[in-house]
Amino acid sequence: MAADKRIAVIGASGYGGLQTLRLLADHPHFSVTFLGGERSSGRRWSEITPFLPLEGDPVVRPPEPEAIAAVADLAVLSLPNGLAARLVPELLQRGVKVVDLSADYRYRSLAQWQEVYASEARETPRQDNDLCQEAVYGLVEWQEEQIRTARLVAAPGCFPTASLLALLPFLNQGLIEPAGIIIDAKTGSSGGGRAAKEHLLLAEAAEAVAPYGVVGHRHTSEIEQVASQVVGHPVALQFSPHLMPMVRGLLATVYARLGDPGLTADDCTTLLKAAYRSSSSVEVLPVGTYPSTKWVRNTNRALLSVQVDRRTGQLIVMSAIDNLIKGQAGQGVQCLNLMAGLPANTGLPLLPFYP
Repeated sequence: MAADKRIAVIGASGYGGLQTLRLLADHPHFSVTFLGGERSSGRRWSEITPFLPLEGDPVVRPPEPEAIAAVADLAVLSLPNGLAARLVPELLQRGVKVVDLSADYRYRSLAQWQEVYASEARETPRQDNDLCQEAVYGLVEWQEEQIRTARLVAAPGCFPTASLLALLPFLNQGLIEPAGIIIDAKTGSSGGGRAAKEHLLLAEAAEAVAPYGVVGHRHTSEIEQVASQVVGHPVALQFSPHLMPMVRGLLATVYARLGDPGLTADDCTTLLKAAYRSSSSVEVLPVGTYPSTKWVRNTNRALLSVQVDRRTGQLIVMSAIDNLIKGQAGQGVQCLNLMAGLPANTGLPLLPFYP
């Protein structure tokens, strides 16, 4: 069994940090030894978050690489886009392995990140294209062996996680046409983070469903990058997110044209089950049973279901996750587990409290 590890959580009071700390509280082999933050620096944890007590009631400290390296083996960075890149090079130089929950290292090319995240790139000049190329994309079910030996892992976004879990088995087997893929996704308001935003106010978001980022959403290029790597040539797809009047949960419905119109929903379900047979975080539902976000709430599970419309030749794959757990912090802890030599789901919740 791997030795116990010391974990630093940077950006501890945001939603990603809070979820990470909650998951680590039940972990048998990890202990949190450093809490980092900017706005909360210098304050006792109990002042900021009285509902989630931590042993010793630690003080949140400035995220200085030398101080982090003195007490931690691994670090989880839950920071706004652009800020992780200011810390990662120095942490790696000091031997601290990193799981980054932001988008800073999800792209293989720094130039592409600078194009997609142009406003953040203006605030954070970067010269670390080598680290962008080194970083492992942390979609655990598809990159497990690479994550085990990585020193820098970029955890995927919540929309890409749900979408790619649905898409990749079919792209990998060449069973769907890469052109014409459509992803229609719905998410809860926690996906917008903890900072105040007008469109996430209760009076704005309640009793309403609203699309946003219909063309050019940042996660589109992230999904396309991974899909393109799997098929070996560029893939362009349509992605439309919607804000739902709920706090947490994400449902992605993926539409693609089957290469073989004779394939049935049972055939496609069998393929999905084979693809995820070794992953206890992914469950494939029987044909005709469609996933609800409530079924995965507060868990690190993804529920997948397949249907085929023989009339149109369309494959329809539905994917439900908790956007803050499997879509963010839980997947980050899965990556920590693998980097520490542990089974991926160590210490993670897989069963919901229902309803």
